[in-house]
Amino acid sequence: MSPNAIPFTPREYQRRLALTRQAMAAAGLDALFIEDPSNMAWLTGYDGWSYYVHQGVILTQEGEPVWWGRNMDANGARRTAWIGEDAIRPYGDEYVQSTTRHPMQHLAALLKDLGFESARIGVEMENYYFSAKAYTTLLAELPQAEIVDATALVNWQRAVKSDEEIAFMRRAARIAEKMVGGAIERAEPGLKKNELVASIYQDALIGADGHWGDYPAIVPMCPSGADASAPHLTWDGSELQAGECTFFELAGVYRRYHTPFCRTVFLGTPPDDMKRAEAALVEGLEAGIDAARAGNQARDIANALAGPLERAGIERGARCGYSIGLSYPPDWGERTVSLRDEDETVLQPGMCFHFMPGIWSDGWGLEITEPILITESGPAQPFCSLPRQLFVKPGTMAGAA
Repeated sequence: MSPNAIPFTPREYQRRLALTRQAMAAAGLDALFIEDPSNMAWLTGYDGWSYYVHQGVILTQEGEPVWWGRNMDANGARRTAWIGEDAIRPYGDEYVQSTTRHPMQHLAALLKDLGFESARIGVEMENYYFSAKAYTTLLAELPQAEIVDATALVNWQRAVKSDEEIAFMRRAARIAEKMVGGAIERAEPGLKKNELVASIYQDALIGADGHWGDYPAIVPMCPSGADASAPHLTWDGSELQAGECTFFELAGVYRRYHTPFCRTVFLGTPPDDMKRAEAALVEGLEAGIDAARAGNQARDIANALAGPLERAGIERGARCGYSIGLSYPPDWGERTVSLRDEDETVLQPGMCFHFMPGIWSDGWGLEITEPILITESGPAQPFCSLPRQLFVKPGTMAGAA
């Protein structure tokens, strides 16, 4: 493939391999098998919609990572990954959705061929993509090996972003601003939700500032009225109504790097309890950003948020944010650092979070969030720049009497 098509420099990939191999050594692993497509992409650049079948990357202490997957996806590895031909080891279609054989039988044979029949091998046990059947098959096929849990070993190496990664997240942020700003601008009573989401997708994929948009790991969340009391509802064909709020939980994406961003719009005059919640939420959000400093802990952000919310009589949730970066469906979080009062992770420059102190009441929901970057000194730097407020628009259709 053309070197220009690989997302990052060779030096960047070598940095990632070195970090992961250090973590492997600390865990006493001879080999690591990862199925998480985010981790596969982070280490090799591989990018394809092929994670509905078993695939993965084998990493050892020497040589290139080995891509393993379905034969018809091998050309995808050749086109998107930086590894050489000898490191691409596919399996045949006879293993796909078979009731008589399993892809892990092929993987086990490959591990034996690579000299790891009796090795200590790490796998991602708590992962969307690695199944119980995959695990039991590996155990049966590699009886002399020690198969151990290495969940999130790679994820944690991704927590501190390089300058190259941060540049991608800034591009994603410009797309996120366009998506959220466009949704707020178009929202009016009578507009069908599916039509609004169609325009959000258009903004997402066209991109911003000359950079194209990638697909998000989570579909647009934009519930209205009482539906907004549930944070993870999507859309239907109903119309936006006067007297209701709609929050937009969206992410701009550039080359799989996600910058999530949320704002809320009310069509009409918001009730007093919502306005009080807005004031407390914004105060807590800004206090949390100020606490998000290198050397502090993740819980300091959550605790800074807590004061204004509690003074307003608002019960805060267990978590108000999470680490973000490179992601694939079904989640745009990195599944490592959580912004909650028991997380003692020390904040480091280059860490990125979606700080999202949403409020979900019985009859409405309010989300005003910020994606933030931990800097060398001072408070965190927000990636986006839309005003921190509940956006209020007229409760009648444009042009209506």
